[in-house]
Amino acid sequence: MAEAPVLVPVLGQIDARIRPPGSKSETIRALAAAALADGRSHLYGALTAEDTMAMVAALRSLAIDVGVDSEPWTVDGRGGRLTAPSQPIDVSESGLTARILVALAASLDGVTTITGRGRLPQRPMEGLLGALRSQGVEITGDRLPVEIIGRGPLWGGTIEVDCSATSQFATAVMLAAPIMHRSCRVEIRGLTGSRGYLDMTASAMRRFGAAVEPTVTGYEIANGGYSAADVVIEPDASAAVYPMAVAAITGGRVVIKGLGKSSRQPDLRVASVLESMGCLVTWEDAEVTVDARGVQLSGVDVEMSDAPDGSLGVAVTCLFAESASRISGLESLRHKESDRLAAISGEIARVGGSARVEDDSLIIEPRRLHGASIDPHGDHRVAMAMAMVGTRVPGIYLESPDVVGKTWPSFWSFIDDLER
Repeated sequence: MAEAPVLVPVLGQIDARIRPPGSKSETIRALAAAALADGRSHLYGALTAEDTMAMVAALRSLAIDVGVDSEPWTVDGRGGRLTAPSQPIDVSESGLTARILVALAASLDGVTTITGRGRLPQRPMEGLLGALRSQGVEITGDRLPVEIIGRGPLWGGTIEVDCSATSQFATAVMLAAPIMHRSCRVEIRGLTGSRGYLDMTASAMRRFGAAVEPTVTGYEIANGGYSAADVVIEPDASAAVYPMAVAAITGGRVVIKGLGKSSRQPDLRVASVLESMGCLVTWEDAEVTVDARGVQLSGVDVEMSDAPDGSLGVAVTCLFAESASRISGLESLRHKESDRLAAISGEIARVGGSARVEDDSLIIEPRRLHGASIDPHGDHRVAMAMAMVGTRVPGIYLESPDVVGKTWPSFWSFIDDLER
């Protein structure tokens, strides 16, 4: 049965305190490191969503015991000793899970077939597969499904990883490095954005005892393995983009709890972009406030290759500015759950806005907007970004509303709470 579209409520000037759900990126990285550690780890504040459950199911297929029925989650690591699965592993639509699992499968003794759903079989894998093949791993296929014939831990040494499509390729190799036969030097080639997500990977590894040091061109990683640990997962900065955007769009105020001065998640950069649009942004140790009361938003010209997911929330916010905006550095958006450049520009046009794609940029010109039924193109971030339009424009319906379950299952409850 088709899902009934959701009508997004028009909101007044919001004044809210929000703690977003746990970080998807941190949860999946922590699960991987904990699985390779020796002993039981505890994950506090982990995200329960489709992507993270795909990682949990994949690890269970490799004979790792993961408990998610109570807080905190538990992971019983086996010191890097993974068991080849008896059946193909379906990673659903989680790109990060797929790429990490490929590297883990290359590190075990046996054959692993990895499959995916939705648009995932079309998404790039070549940079990761090439790096693993350089280590002598036999892999059939260039995109999902792939069959990996592992012969135990990789040799290590210098491994070049082409990250021109996504930094997730290097993340996968990095996470497998502490259990390699030799220490590893990961050399990153073609990275188009900042190293923010790779630094997040390095930080997650260190929390489980791995020795990781940055170099000019990559990372040096010792082959000393991982240790079990108790870790707290930060709230998701990518989810925080949407309440920050609502505050800007409605001329209101929001306090994001759990993310502050020390947070390093790349999408937190959206707060600084909103500041350049005229919002007052204040940072504390464990919270950030975006205050748009009395503000007329101005357009921006901003490069966002370091935070491409957050750019969708910025694009929608720019619809309510008094001048045109350009957001550049968005080439990687073409290879997500949808072609996000095409999807967001098309849906903005559906509500009467003007957003055209030029090379890797979105050019947005404010227009009078109107209600419409939005197709999220099977993409959780397109759905959540376009829902922000509905907080100011009546008559915005979101088709396939459950698509948000990929990373924020309670998203619509969050919107309902803002309305009250």
